[in-house]
Amino acid sequence: MSNKLLSTLFATGFAVMMMSSASFAADETLAEFHVEMGGCENCHADGEPSSDGVYEFEQCQSCHGSLAEMDDNHKPHDGMLMCADCHAPHDAKVGEVPTCDTCHDDGRTAK
Repeated sequence: MSNKLLSTLFATGFAVMMMSSASFAADETLAEFHVEMGGCENCHADGEPSSDGVYEFEQCQSCHGSLAEMDDNHKPHDGMLMCADCHAPHDAKVGEVPTCDTCHDDGRTAK
């Protein structure tokens, strides 16, 4: 099976799982969802945001893996972006997926 097909199947399965889960409300932010897994300390050292976001980025990767290990949409951003650059945890709702044009206004799309 091709990597593209596997990525699509994984993403679809994950979306179905997330939508069928009763563990979150549709209007819940990513931060609210993650608080349920251990409080603010789950993402922030001593419950306080770091000045550069590096600690939080490391916390994302400890559960979700590195950008290089993720799907074809994430790999090109490895070494250039941190998770919160696209997935604003205190603003984005659970299940919201940023699209290429969220950041790129030059017509780029995922391959």
